[in-house]
Parts: sequence; C-alpha cells; structure tokens
Amino acid sequence: MELVLSAGIGVLAASGIWLLFRPRTYQVIIGLSLLSYAVNLFIFGMGRLRVDAPPIIEKGGAGGLLTHADPLPQALVLTAIVIGFAMTALFLVVLLASRGFSGNDHVDGRE
Repeated sequence: MELVLSAGIGVLAASGIWLLFRPRTYQVIIGLSLLSYAVNLFIFGMGRLRVDAPPIIEKGGAGGLLTHADPLPQALVLTAIVIGFAMTALFLVVLLASRGFSGNDHVDGRE
C-alpha cells in the first residue's frame, strides 16, 4: 500500500508541477490544486494510518503512542483542504476578471 500511496503522490506532484509551467491561467490553477492534493496525501501518509485503533483514549484506559491514532495529521489535512478550496475559488474569480479585462486567459496577458 505504501508503494501505491507513493506513486499517487508522485503522479499528482509531477502533473501539478507540469501544469504550473503551462501558459494558460486555468491550467496553472489546476496545477496548484493537484500540487496541494499531493501535499495533503503526503501529510496524511506521514500520520501512520492505524487500522482498528481508536482516535482518542478510552475512559479509564492507559494511553500510549502505539494504542491510538494521531489526530494531528488529520486536522492539518482537513484545514489544508478548506484553505485550498477557498484559494481555488478566489483564483477562479481572479481568472474570470482577468479574462474579462484582457480578452484572453494567458498568464502574461499576451497570445
């Protein structure tokens, strides 16, 4: 499973970086989104996914690092998803305004 996760992160990061170098604004926005998805998967993967482990310590039970799941990477990824969604929406609004003013959607404003 680690190989599949690593390959997925690599493919998302590589396509995101490739799209960042494209001349059209929409492709740059999609590249930023793909790159943020790759970073989110990386952070989530670093949290060591535990199967059948409770996210919190049960009442009266002794706590240990090996007996429960780490909620910090999950909270970081959830926050990053919300921020990424807002960033993408803002970029799309700026893209539409820029296209209305210049008449094209190139990054530098020229054909």
